[in-house]
Amino acid sequence: MSFKSAYLSDLMERVEKRNPGEPEFHQAVREVLESLEPVIEAHPEYVEAGIIESIVEPERIIKFRVPWVDDNGKVQVNRGFRVQFNSAIGPYKGGLRFHPSVYEGIIKFLGFEQVFKNSLTGLPIGGGKGGSDFDPKGKSDAEVMRFCQSFMTELSKHIGADTDVPAGDIGVGGREIGYLFGQYKRLRNEFTGVLTGKGLSYGGSLARTEATGYGLCYFTKEMLKDAGTSFEGKTVVVSGSGNVAIYATEKATELGGKVVALSDSNGYIYDKDGVDLKAVKQLKEVERKRIKEYVKDHPNAEYHEGCSGIWTIKCDIALPCATQNEINEESAKALVQNGVMAVAEGANMPSTPEAIAVFQNAGILFGPAKAANAGGVATSALEMSQNSMRYSWTFEEVDAKLHDIMVNIYHNCATAAKTYHMDGNLVAGANIAGFLKVADAMKWHGVV
Repeated sequence: MSFKSAYLSDLMERVEKRNPGEPEFHQAVREVLESLEPVIEAHPEYVEAGIIESIVEPERIIKFRVPWVDDNGKVQVNRGFRVQFNSAIGPYKGGLRFHPSVYEGIIKFLGFEQVFKNSLTGLPIGGGKGGSDFDPKGKSDAEVMRFCQSFMTELSKHIGADTDVPAGDIGVGGREIGYLFGQYKRLRNEFTGVLTGKGLSYGGSLARTEATGYGLCYFTKEMLKDAGTSFEGKTVVVSGSGNVAIYATEKATELGGKVVALSDSNGYIYDKDGVDLKAVKQLKEVERKRIKEYVKDHPNAEYHEGCSGIWTIKCDIALPCATQNEINEESAKALVQNGVMAVAEGANMPSTPEAIAVFQNAGILFGPAKAANAGGVATSALEMSQNSMRYSWTFEEVDAKLHDIMVNIYHNCATAAKTYHMDGNLVAGANIAGFLKVADAMKWHGVV
């Protein structure tokens, strides 16, 4: 899609020129700028104040060396990143990703998305993201601990409860958060809510583990309700088998759906009888094994190598919860051909622009990531609130707040789309609703 606005077209060219070799970041920025065309037409003051040039430029990028010693006594060196993208509405907030694919462009894309996602929650949190090209898979607990301690030794200089509050993401779960928090406390001699996703014994929030997956389903439920339907009796395909996928499966099942497929980076399982979630939790959360092990105890299930084939399974609802750009145009066409009625994104930017166009042209209900998967960061912000109060809410209280936040996000996106004459386009609605709050705050702050 080309821009109608010469100003936005020129800005996009500058973004690509100033950030070479970062296709994920370019993709994320282009999607937002395309959505903002009617906004800048109605509000030229945002252009005059330089808001849009500022919002595509991170406030700060921190890049550092992470040396650590493996179990053989050999020194290993990884790269660490933290992109503090925008603090107009609150301290930077966003996860840490430990995965071999991590480089500056991935972290910038995720941080940029986080700005709008966090704005949509209605909570006072800015956007940031971080991580490392370290791979925790196959590492011992001692190796992971030593890496996390080295990583936090540098990161601790740049974060704080009122400055920047990281959380987990791919490769960073409860184990990693514990080691990171312990090192921060040791270095700074303070016990603050500087990280979220913490264990319950040291300041974590009930329902945080479930939040992104549950929130995805709450958003999808509201989107389906607005279309006069529900999860009840629907066949659901979920990609991934990590935290988000597991708890999306749990909530989708609770809401009356039947989840028939899950995946990991090697391949996917298909169980026509409905996925046995207890077995998946044992495999992934306890034993840390590959998803293919599932079929050993489930003779009616099938395992297939490769990930993209999961989108050829006939389903009513698709919930991509694995990684960016996992649904391409071909996969989107297969889903539409097989009768999918709703797609909601649990991962960050899991559908390519071409795939999104296929869904929208076919009239499929589509929930974009920055809205549909905001439940995790929303509950992280609720964890921050509890830490500030030295208090904790019950699981039911947090879950109820999460539900209300996701319902509000859906309606705010739908309303923004309608206001700017793009009724039903939740991609545009999410970008516009997220942008307006941040842009207004930035305008009030002046040139900073």
